[in-house]
Amino acid sequence: MKLYFLLLGTTVSLFPLNLKAQCVATQDCAALGYTEASCNGGKGVKCPFGNKWACLPTKESVCKEEGFTQVCKGTGQIGSGDSCGGLYKKCSCDSSYQYTCTSNNQTSGAGLSCDGKYAACNCASGYEWKGNSCQLKISNGAHGDLYYCNGKVVAVKTSGMDFFVGMENIGNMCRNEANIKCSNYVFCGNKTGILPSSSQLVTIYQNKSSLESLLISNGGTKLLTDDTYTSSTRKPSGIWSSGKPLMDDIAVSMSDGSEVHNGCGYVRPILNP
Repeated sequence: MKLYFLLLGTTVSLFPLNLKAQCVATQDCAALGYTEASCNGGKGVKCPFGNKWACLPTKESVCKEEGFTQVCKGTGQIGSGDSCGGLYKKCSCDSSYQYTCTSNNQTSGAGLSCDGKYAACNCASGYEWKGNSCQLKISNGAHGDLYYCNGKVVAVKTSGMDFFVGMENIGNMCRNEANIKCSNYVFCGNKTGILPSSSQLVTIYQNKSSLESLLISNGGTKLLTDDTYTSSTRKPSGIWSSGKPLMDDIAVSMSDGSEVHNGCGYVRPILNP
């Protein structure tokens, strides 16, 4: 019994000493969680024993902890998916950056790239970037069955034809006025048109299907197949009392290729290259 009280007394006498040791405040700022040299905008608590801070989490730090780490402000970049505080988990390229510039006649990318792709490409000599590819530069003049002016098709023909047909009708009139209109019609530079002869209109009729395909595919208008077209041709139809031949203006029907005397109709200028 005496031993029990002796041990009890010893325990009681030691307990306050242990408690006092645990309540002594440490002055180690790092151990207390004050680890930052400063806080953004001063949002935090300063260590009472030094110059270190315990900072409150910023929106950016919270976003980054959630995996939102990408700024997506590089060339052609856009954020993919949801954003957090202006940050994204993944960046992607704008849809215009789609060319690797390794195809035919492409020598390199034009401008800056986004993930190795470009919005346009540099082309080999003699080629130019148009739309989405490097295309052969076309000078003014005839190239095969097409006649160009400043990169635009202004007249077409088919195999075996020695003249080009204009892309559109320029009115409905008789021969004299049609001659003037056609001679003032500019195809390109000093290349002006002429009113087709009746035989040339017959050639147009005979190649109508092929010509119309070329006209439509290059921005032109169809021939009016149910109408007549004015020609520059005049043919005798009789004799005047004075002995001079009676001359008729000739038009050509696009429905069957026949000649129409004293006819007027639509006008389509042609070009002799």
